[in-house]
Amino acid sequence: MTTIVHPASDDPVRDQRFRLGIEGAGIGIWDLDLVTHGLLWSSAARTFFGVPKDLPLTYDLFLSLLEPQDRERTDQAIRRSIETGCTFDMQYRLGGSPPYQWVRVLGSIIRDEKGVPLHLSGLVIEINDQKQIEETVRIRESHLRSILETIPDAMIVIDGTGIMQFFSRAAERQFGYTAQEGIGKNVSMLMPQPDRARHDGYLARYESTGERHIIGIGRIVTGQRKDGTTFPMHLSIGEMQTGGVPYFTGFIRDLTEHQQTQARLQELQSELVHVSRLSAMGEMASALAHELNQPLAAISNYMKGSRRLLADNPDPNRSKIENALDRAAEQAIRAGQIIRRLRDFVARGESEKRVESLSKLIEEAGALGLSGAREQGVQLRFNLNPEYDLVLVDRVQIQQVLVNLFRNALEAMAHSLQRELIASNAKVADDMIEVAIFDTGAGIPDDVMPNLFQTFYTTKETGMGVGLSISRSIIEAHGGRMWAEANSLGGATFRFTLPAASNESVTNAT
Repeated sequence: MTTIVHPASDDPVRDQRFRLGIEGAGIGIWDLDLVTHGLLWSSAARTFFGVPKDLPLTYDLFLSLLEPQDRERTDQAIRRSIETGCTFDMQYRLGGSPPYQWVRVLGSIIRDEKGVPLHLSGLVIEINDQKQIEETVRIRESHLRSILETIPDAMIVIDGTGIMQFFSRAAERQFGYTAQEGIGKNVSMLMPQPDRARHDGYLARYESTGERHIIGIGRIVTGQRKDGTTFPMHLSIGEMQTGGVPYFTGFIRDLTEHQQTQARLQELQSELVHVSRLSAMGEMASALAHELNQPLAAISNYMKGSRRLLADNPDPNRSKIENALDRAAEQAIRAGQIIRRLRDFVARGESEKRVESLSKLIEEAGALGLSGAREQGVQLRFNLNPEYDLVLVDRVQIQQVLVNLFRNALEAMAHSLQRELIASNAKVADDMIEVAIFDTGAGIPDDVMPNLFQTFYTTKETGMGVGLSISRSIIEAHGGRMWAEANSLGGATFRFTLPAASNESVTNAT
């Protein structure tokens, strides 16, 4: 700061014009005598601070107009200007309650010919607009930080040399570093080898060639946490220029949970496929047992009839023929008994039932049976009442039923203009919960409805006709029932009931 030496004015008229021009622009003028602490203010300065024209001014009066925390700061700033010659620069909030008046007070030291500080003189400027802009920017920054701190994706900003300039709260959670530990460090610390050693080379190559390999294109890469563990992540990078300096913003999504979910879905799908095959085999075995028992009984009867016809036959081999017929009849009866036992085993449908969350069953089954639904324009709605959520079931078997119903609904809506699928639940009895799967497909023709759950009956060109039959068998094995009906939009609604989990069951499960 240049120290001003107070000269004698050689043109009072010009000085007066200067003062009038400054006052007319709404800028106040002030002067503080550093020896006597006498204070002079122009009319505009008095107006800013709300001091009447006839009230004598003192430095103490000036301090009394300030907020308590500003008084000590003002004394310190004046001493600093006297000692170093720097500009006096303070901002004050005036007024006891909103709306506040904001002013900026600027001043310079005026010395005599010997360098002794005599006065501190300067200007008072109203800065309400500046403060309003600052407040607007502060609010926007606060909103932005609030968003960045709550979104699950991490955000990291680096400069052209790879040094991190911003490290979001989500980045702290994902990588284990604090913002203080990350900012100012090379972003390569978040990468495993060999990417860590190569990253600076990638930036240098991009700077020299401008050839993009990842900027603007999301890709899956590997990150490394503070503890040395690695995790899969989806990285998207954007570029910006500030003052000719490049900055890169990376958005990072931790894929660990996503991959675990995919693995769980694949495991669940394998379980469902396995159980579905077993159920189909069991259903077919049951049907075959029913159909084969009749011809086997007929064979046994024919054998016994043939033996009676041989009773009066003088053929010398009659005893051998009778013995063969007896053995054949015995084997036919034995075959029938084996098939009956197989049918009884299948019909028992033994399974391990536990307390399960119905909403979770539907969610997991939906991930398998409703894949591609959004791409087909199907609106999905799960209207599930949490009060009727717990059921006592075999998880895999009920999900098999749900997946089958979901897939049938999607196929039924393949050519529909309106495509909507709704899954809902309701309490229908003290101990039963009803699940409904509603679709807007072509519906079920009247001649098909009576045979809908019959084994090997199908309206599909490539269908086996066992899906609905197996589903109904599973529901009945759980003590419930299953049926279908037309709905108000012309589609079909499949309903089935399941036993609600009792308090005793819930207690045992926990």
